[in-house]
Amino acid sequence: MKDYFSVDDGSKAFQNKKLISFLIDKHYAYVRHAIMLLSLLLILFNAKASNDYSGSYEQYSLLVYYSVIVFLVYINIYLLVPMFFFKGMYIAYLTVLMVLLALVLSIMFSVIEKYFEPYRILERHPISLTRVIISGVVFFVPFIMVSTTIKLVQRWIKDNERISEMKNITLRMELNGLKNQINPHFLFNMLNNVNTLVKVNPQKASLVILKLSDFLRYQLYDNDEEYTNLAAELDFLSNFLNLEKIRRDDFAFDINVSHGNKTILLPPNLFTTFVENAVKHSADDTGGHSYVHLRIVADESRLHFRCINSIVGHERFRPALARGGMGLANIKRRLELLYANNYHLTSETSAKEHVVNLIIPI
Repeated sequence: MKDYFSVDDGSKAFQNKKLISFLIDKHYAYVRHAIMLLSLLLILFNAKASNDYSGSYEQYSLLVYYSVIVFLVYINIYLLVPMFFFKGMYIAYLTVLMVLLALVLSIMFSVIEKYFEPYRILERHPISLTRVIISGVVFFVPFIMVSTTIKLVQRWIKDNERISEMKNITLRMELNGLKNQINPHFLFNMLNNVNTLVKVNPQKASLVILKLSDFLRYQLYDNDEEYTNLAAELDFLSNFLNLEKIRRDDFAFDINVSHGNKTILLPPNLFTTFVENAVKHSADDTGGHSYVHLRIVADESRLHFRCINSIVGHERFRPALARGGMGLANIKRRLELLYANNYHLTSETSAKEHVVNLIIPI
């Protein structure tokens, strides 16, 4: 089975996260503005290669053009786009933008005519205000459209993050709901077992009731976190199987674990339903020997859980085993929410055994 997570995938995800953070995080706002202002200056400087005016007036003319571009860009991204474009008022956005352009270009034309024309190096033919506005629109609109695109990309990223956050909240709520269904379902089956045992062997029933306090303690205190230690989960399963052994003299179990002594965290109660079903379906009302074997093997990237239980030979028990129950349906849905497609779950039933194999990333 392939590894689900690699160093390259993690590196790419980290780089994408840093890029997204740079584009939308307020901490980088000054850096973004500095890059934008510098880029506008470089583009304008390269676009206006020839000298139209003598002396320092050439630099002054560049400053006028640059000031107009910066003014239009910032008015666009902080006023026009939020007020009109983001609200779907596209015609109003274009209308206001064109009116603003005409007004600003008219003022710029008047300033240039009054203060810069006497210092022009080459003679030029008289140009009408209409032609100046049209030429200015052709020159300035690309800058404005780029700023609109940047604002749209930022909005799109923020909306995607908001949608992703809402999905995560929904998934967490559903996971908590599933976990809260699994726990009472498990306790319900245990109480049914105690009820049966009270009639047959009151002393054993009393011991089982005392042991149940350990389960409730785990459910109330140790099981409330998003992740729990594998060792704690195995202790819980071991106690559960020991309770069943107290209740049934013909029952045997063993737990074999191999994980290289490393700490493994996983969602709580991930294996409980499988073990509970194994115990339930291993019971033989004819008094025959029954068993449950658990195998857990972990490597660097995944954990393999295997549960084997004996099954009764009567065919009338097979449909119930194949269907599972509410707990099994819940655990399957929980695995989908936790790991999406990054898990593998299979089950096999033979004449004498039922085997469940689960592989999850760690």
